[in-house]
Amino acid sequence: MPRLASRTGRAKPSAIMQVAEKAKRLKAEGRDIISFSIGVPNFLPGEHVYAAAAEALKHDSGQYGSNRGPDALLDAFLAHMAEVGLTGYTRANVATGIGAKQVIFNLAEALLDEGDTIVFPTPYWTSYLDIAEIVNAKVDLLPCGPSQDYKLTPQQLDEALARKPRVFLFNNPSNPTGMVYSKDEISALADVLVKYPDTWVITDDIYNRMVFDGIGYHNFVQARPELRDRVIFIDSLSKTYGMPGWRVGFMAGPEEVAKAVVTLNSNHITSVPEITNAAATAALSGPQDVPQQKCAEFQAKRDQVMAVMDSIPGVVCPKPQGAFYVFPDISCAFGRTHGPSGTKIESDVDFCNALLEAKGVACVPGSAFGEPRALRISYTCPTPQLQPGLERFREFFAELV
Repeated sequence: MPRLASRTGRAKPSAIMQVAEKAKRLKAEGRDIISFSIGVPNFLPGEHVYAAAAEALKHDSGQYGSNRGPDALLDAFLAHMAEVGLTGYTRANVATGIGAKQVIFNLAEALLDEGDTIVFPTPYWTSYLDIAEIVNAKVDLLPCGPSQDYKLTPQQLDEALARKPRVFLFNNPSNPTGMVYSKDEISALADVLVKYPDTWVITDDIYNRMVFDGIGYHNFVQARPELRDRVIFIDSLSKTYGMPGWRVGFMAGPEEVAKAVVTLNSNHITSVPEITNAAATAALSGPQDVPQQKCAEFQAKRDQVMAVMDSIPGVVCPKPQGAFYVFPDISCAFGRTHGPSGTKIESDVDFCNALLEAKGVACVPGSAFGEPRALRISYTCPTPQLQPGLERFREFFAELV
């Protein structure tokens, strides 16, 4: 039998999906499972989105769409960007894709030759490492532990960029930590970035509308406009609009980068389906009451989760101000035993497995995100399940000996 290409050996299944699938399997077996694992928003978009899709279906031509995206969608996205302060972009600066993940994959192919270095902070979204390894790039990880609120410092960035990476990848608000960089923090990092003109900057900011406590969303280009010619902004419909299954992602940046992504689209996906484009345009340009309401609900859920995290002795959990995750350091449990089950906890994976078996609560081990002292809780489950799940989490800790 002929062998597979070597890159397939570098591709790994999603650790997040593995946990989610195990939770589904246990639930199908009759177990009472509460899942804090997968990062889906668990709400649906407004009716105007479905109406737009239905209307487009009535007039479907059955033809290929644009490799870049239809003008109506590009214009809606540009207006959407302007609302968060990113102005001065045109259609030539923008491209669409099948979700933000596919856009990032395109960017990895467009910006990284084999052996080039991409640098990003730890904890990181799992796919960053996977995509980098598939394109055979070198990865430079910058550890940002709970003692620094999981945030990158200017000194860390300066030292990393001095090593001349081809790409710096940044995520704000963060998955998995939910942390949000303030205006001053973004400005301080931007001051470092201007010193290194040979490094591309990708800002994966798909949670930019899901920010709490009035802190606001801020971008490097706002802080230092001269960075515009090498900063690429990533956005998506998935989280803000409750549309992860619709698979629509965006990028905005220098024209040459957008053109490269469009060319790759012509070889990869051809285009986002036209029915989906109509729904996406309606989501961006129509009423914003659903995402605004859900943002307020997620802030309230964040407070509910943090109250429990803060009540557990030994757990360290910086307060997130965006997205819908908390990322507690649970290393205080290592070396202990869960009394009722007799399970010894030596790692984050042990902890999550024991928690799922003993209490029916599914979380993702922090090692999936490059931080093995922690775990990720996604608090998007139905509201009636949240407090019971948190109480089970607290009970599990209380039963450790």
